[in-house]
Amino acid sequence: MGYKHLISVLPLLATCSAFVIPFDSTTTKRCVSTIASYDDVEDAVSSGCDIELGAITIPSGEALDLSKLGSGTSVTGDVTFEGGVEWEGPMFLIGGSDITFNGGGHTFNGQGAKYWDGKGGNGGKTKPKMMKVTMGCTFSDLTVLNAPVHVFSVGNKKPLTIKGVTIDNRDGDELGSDGKTLGHNSDCFDVSATDTTLDGNTCWNQDDCLAVDAGSGIVFSNNYCSGGHGISIGSIKSDNVVSNVKITGNTVENSDNGLRIKTVAGATGGSVSDITYTNNKVTCAAKYGVVIQQDYENGSPTGKPTNGIEISNINFDSGNTVSTASDAKYGVYVLCGDGSCTGTWDWSGLTVSGADNSISGDPPITGFP
Repeated sequence: MGYKHLISVLPLLATCSAFVIPFDSTTTKRCVSTIASYDDVEDAVSSGCDIELGAITIPSGEALDLSKLGSGTSVTGDVTFEGGVEWEGPMFLIGGSDITFNGGGHTFNGQGAKYWDGKGGNGGKTKPKMMKVTMGCTFSDLTVLNAPVHVFSVGNKKPLTIKGVTIDNRDGDELGSDGKTLGHNSDCFDVSATDTTLDGNTCWNQDDCLAVDAGSGIVFSNNYCSGGHGISIGSIKSDNVVSNVKITGNTVENSDNGLRIKTVAGATGGSVSDITYTNNKVTCAAKYGVVIQQDYENGSPTGKPTNGIEISNINFDSGNTVSTASDAKYGVYVLCGDGSCTGTWDWSGLTVSGADNSISGDPPITGFP
């Protein structure tokens, strides 16, 4: 190993211990355990070795469980989840500290078409959630195809970066007999975590691109979102707290909403604070460009905001451009509860075109329109 290659691994030393081998001619390489079939999974995880995950099929109703890893994982082939059996999931779990997961550009196929019925998690077939990630360090370079319902559930306990992931649920855009998409509740990233960065990912789906339900120190940057419900904080339920979220450099296209904060009607004890939007581009939002509502109920907002969740310090720093379809409901729609929208709301970095705006509940917005 020359100096050039030695320098290339130095950034890992500060954040991830997996795969890092000291520059020493006497160093023995880490052991590698290969998963060539589903039957190999348990022994590979317990080995403590680096894992190579080959092209395998996971039996329907079973999980690929890497939740107790002691080291990293690289993927060397596509993984297919057989699908068809009704169960809650998740289909894939990964956990551990200082784990490097490298998908190698391969695909996890969730066989969503075997489950999709237009009802998502709200009825019909019981559909397994796809990916549960509780690891720390880096998860990268994977395509997730046709998740039955909710794609990534992120609940890391140590700092985590998810980057270069593609979620492709476009097959779920097929319409059922009721004229609605068969894919539903296909959120790409549901996040309840701290110190989490999601950067440079692609999401084609039928629900939220990002939904932050709880946590702090979250960065969502340079991602592409299409076909769903946009980038969301919430829906925030009782006692859930979200703070210090940076939404930066993202593109949202062909979605119902662009940028959204939603708190559940009647919820109490939680809060949303210090949310900053910078250089985001929303194009042709079908319903709302920017929406902040405190009357949320799944599928049918009440129209009557409640004030049990405080929303404070919501800022659009610079370079945020939002456009809506000509028949959208509103370009900007804000519905605050009595006295529950507080702090600094500097929106001078927001430009909106298309539909009219509706702002009520006396939010302390400055610099807009």
